[in-house]
Amino acid sequence: MSLSNSKKKWQIHNLDELDQVASEIIGLAEGINKFVFFGEIGAGKTTLIKSIGKRLGVVEQMSSPTFSIVNEYQGTVNLIRHLDLYRLKNIDEAIDINIEEYLDDNEYCFIEWPELIEPLFPDKMLYIRIQVNDDSLRTISVEKHG
Repeated sequence: MSLSNSKKKWQIHNLDELDQVASEIIGLAEGINKFVFFGEIGAGKTTLIKSIGKRLGVVEQMSSPTFSIVNEYQGTVNLIRHLDLYRLKNIDEAIDINIEEYLDDNEYCFIEWPELIEPLFPDKMLYIRIQVNDDSLRTISVEKHG
């Protein structure tokens, strides 16, 4: 997996800044539609995904798929899948929910807690890491792979 030179980092002090960051992330993706999100519980992964979804034309309320594992939304152009793999115990459970199909199609796929399926990652991915610095400060970093 090659890493392109596309890396970017933001310091977020409040939620009002998130929509601009979401727009920049979409622009940085340049055709990549598989995004993996890393960060501790409460870091803001779902909140960022909601903001990206809104920028992609999702009008319905997006929510965390912690219990359903996969939520689907219609964007302006593409279907958007939001996956939360937190409850999965091993890669076989991910395969049982057809994770490989989600990773291979042309739809957007946003995956929280992706560590379990790292061996299945396609070559082209956007890695998004959210670091909690304190209650009101997050560092969001993005690396474009492929």
